[in-house]
Amino acid sequence: MEILRTVAELRQWSREERNDGGNTIGLVPTMGALHAGHASLIRAAHASVGFVAVSIFVNPTQFGPNEDYAVYPRTFEADCALAKAEGANVIFAPTVEELYPAGAATFIEVEGLSNRLDGASRPGHFRGVSTVVAKLLIASEADRAFFGQKDAAQVAVLRRMVADLRVATKIVVCPIVREPDGLALSSRNLYLSPAERTQALTLSRVIRQAEATVAAGERRVHVLMEAARKTFAAEPAIRVDYIELVNWATLEPVETAAPGSLFAVAAWVGATRLIDNTILG
Repeated sequence: MEILRTVAELRQWSREERNDGGNTIGLVPTMGALHAGHASLIRAAHASVGFVAVSIFVNPTQFGPNEDYAVYPRTFEADCALAKAEGANVIFAPTVEELYPAGAATFIEVEGLSNRLDGASRPGHFRGVSTVVAKLLIASEADRAFFGQKDAAQVAVLRRMVADLRVATKIVVCPIVREPDGLALSSRNLYLSPAERTQALTLSRVIRQAEATVAAGERRVHVLMEAARKTFAAEPAIRVDYIELVNWATLEPVETAAPGSLFAVAAWVGATRLIDNTILG
């Protein structure tokens, strides 16, 4: 497995592999601190395309001024070992200066969607995400890029970006991977104390509750919301950011829990912000 550091190297690798027998290229964008959720994306890519690139880049432009960029987990050697074991062919690990050269003044913002859900809580976040993913897609010239459903709002933004810019890369969404007790895997779970780890299960409890309520035939939004608020209220140490039922494509609120609706939650557990969601129906 190669480790590439520059856009030129990644692009050359991609073109050489594609031209050698018409192979397809898959990209798994990550910020490192890889876990079983990332492993599932790499496996999905390995099963779907000819060659797989995994990017490891903690993107500064998607962090707010008081967020955790400086302390975000960085475990490069372990990340490379996991990626190799799951079938990655190359690691793309650029410096900040490589992706954001001095004087860079171009950013991408998907208007509307970028201000909803996580975008409302983290101004500028999706601007940074859209920009770095666009750079990675351009650099890799990937046929497919693989993302997890846990970042469902991000997926909606990126789908719109790819469609609007007529980018040829197909966005592939893979299921949420959870711990045996239901907690959605996240690199930020490393921040949780043992007590906070237990409290964090409230998010997945709310998700399972919404799924069960809809499966039983309930479609009224206010019923789902009230049940979710009561479940969160039972764990007073958690500070809720949002509880939303939205159209997954637009991230706009819906009036009924129609099949395909996105039920999403975000909450602070101690100093750690966590997200979870489900596609109802």
